[in-house]
Amino acid sequence: MPLFFRVRLIALVAISVASLFTSLRAQTPAAVAPAAPATGVTPTPKPPPSWEKEMEAFDVADKASPPPEAPIVFTGSSSIRRWEGLAEDFAGYRVMNRGFGGSQLSDIRKHFDRVILRYRPRQVVIYSGSNDINAGKSVDVVVDDLKAIVTRIHQELPQTRILYISNALNPARWAQREKVREANRRIAEFLAQDPRDQYVDIVPAMLADNGEPKPDIFVADRLHMNRKGYELWIPVIKPRLVAP
Repeated sequence: MPLFFRVRLIALVAISVASLFTSLRAQTPAAVAPAAPATGVTPTPKPPPSWEKEMEAFDVADKASPPPEAPIVFTGSSSIRRWEGLAEDFAGYRVMNRGFGGSQLSDIRKHFDRVILRYRPRQVVIYSGSNDINAGKSVDVVVDDLKAIVTRIHQELPQTRILYISNALNPARWAQREKVREANRRIAEFLAQDPRDQYVDIVPAMLADNGEPKPDIFVADRLHMNRKGYELWIPVIKPRLVAP
């Protein structure tokens, strides 16, 4: 075979082999890349506060200054905890402040022994429930938690009186007012069933003529009261306290 044709034949064979190799590569499945890690990981729910530091602080306070015999224990959420002039405002009544800010009625149930029972109080004043509602709890849950607290007080401290301060209305949670009013109404009905229990409504004293909260009785967060707010509470609460 002439040299020219040999070269031509070799070139054709090389082209055919290259085409066949390219075709085979195109038909081979590509390696599957590993899936990227999911980025929308559901965060772990934040556990509820244990309040252990607050309970330990009460322990320290009791050791530093022994509690009086048969005191009036004020307990509940931040409106109680922040009441710095409580003892002076109710001088002569032997009051104790055992409020822990941000707490709910379920927290009082959990720490019942440490904020109520161990003091053997002649009266327990409770302000709690609005944080429960703000956390999304139903009115049924709020009322049931209070019933459990009241029932236990009557069982273990049958001579102890109970005063429940109604849940306040404030600008920061104004949108929740109807739910708060419903809770207050049902709690008042429940407490009316036992002469040892009282319900005191502080809402009217806190509202202006237009039916909205008085703007000058709150601190900047429009949730917690300033001294003016507490001064509205004192004359409403004081006549209902049990004298020593």
